[in-house]
Amino acid sequence: MVETYVVGLTVLGAVTFLAALLPEHLEERPVSPAIVYVALGAVVFGLPLGLPDPDPLAYPHATERLAEFVVIVALLGAGLKLDRVPSLSGWATTWRLLAVTMPLTVAAAAALGWWVVGLAPAAALLLGAALAPTDPVLASTVQVEEPHSAPASAEESSYEMRFALTSEAGLNDGLAFPVTYAAIAVAAAGLAPGGWVGEWLLVDVAYRIAVGLAVGYVLGRALAPVLFRISADSQGGAVPGIEALGLTLVVYGAAELFAGYGFIAVFVAALSIRHHERTHEYNRALHDFAEAVERLALALLLVLFGGAIATGLMSALTPAAALVGLLVVFAVRPLAGLAGLVGSSVPGDQRLVVAFFGIRGVASVFYLAYALNSADVPGAETLWSLVGLVVVVSVVVHGVSARPVVGRIAARHNP
Repeated sequence: MVETYVVGLTVLGAVTFLAALLPEHLEERPVSPAIVYVALGAVVFGLPLGLPDPDPLAYPHATERLAEFVVIVALLGAGLKLDRVPSLSGWATTWRLLAVTMPLTVAAAAALGWWVVGLAPAAALLLGAALAPTDPVLASTVQVEEPHSAPASAEESSYEMRFALTSEAGLNDGLAFPVTYAAIAVAAAGLAPGGWVGEWLLVDVAYRIAVGLAVGYVLGRALAPVLFRISADSQGGAVPGIEALGLTLVVYGAAELFAGYGFIAVFVAALSIRHHERTHEYNRALHDFAEAVERLALALLLVLFGGAIATGLMSALTPAAALVGLLVVFAVRPLAGLAGLVGSSVPGDQRLVVAFFGIRGVASVFYLAYALNSADVPGAETLWSLVGLVVVVSVVVHGVSARPVVGRIAARHNP
């Protein structure tokens, strides 16, 4: 028989090759690379090749770490894209999505999980946390494009929907963490708030968010001069922009060492760097390297995810759970998104785009794996089946519709 190691190397080589070529090849087609990766994984792991079963329940820590890495690299890239300086008025759409849409999504998904699926309170709350954040990885098609692509003022209306989804995805990943910690606390101490809510508000909400913001801002401001005065002059050595990976790991690690939210820190640091030298051409090199790393890691994760589906990830999916998963994609997020945008300056058709394209993906995988590795949350199989369904539906539905829908809206507002 062919050695499993050799088969694995062959598959890894194919994944790397596809990650390098597919995004550009499919750029004008209504099919996202993510769909191809998931399908490839389902086919490869469905064949009798002797590959191990990529079940996240069997490899929980590996699943968590791989998803974590993909998200933090994506957050760096998202922050480096944004040309708009953070402010209360300039980011008004973002604040609406974070303050209204995200809590409504958490509450609705948790309530459906509890009442319809019959999940325990901790599991229902974890479901809400996992399905609340817009994924910064899979949402790249509807996000702001690479640095130096900020539109002229006449095009600002069509830019707003991309900006809203990019900035929301950059921040709500970190803001889903407090809800995840609440689910962990409920699993350990019960639903009664007396045993955990005080510490949760002080530590998991106030302290960890503050540390993430502070570490990201301080390190971003400190590292930016190095990037633009030293690295940019030498073009980053052999690979321009390679510092992006080091930056990601340093900022994330520093925030986590101080028990802060590393996701928030990475995004804030990227924003700080972006606005240190807004017009410097080296912004593109940093972004492009981060994107290249993200492509490869995402392709690998989605191939494994497709393999997990083929080998029984959704075997615990009940009709009730399937119904909840579809409601989250087609009703909960769109309605919560529209509620958050009531009274905003975003044009009506773009509100529909922002509301509908709250894409679920790698971030959902990470939060679910993190919580299940941190606490004994009941119903793990059902949770993985339900989240797996939501991610598959999002990959297919949003992956097919994103490019033509966003292109049509942009053409309408920017003839």
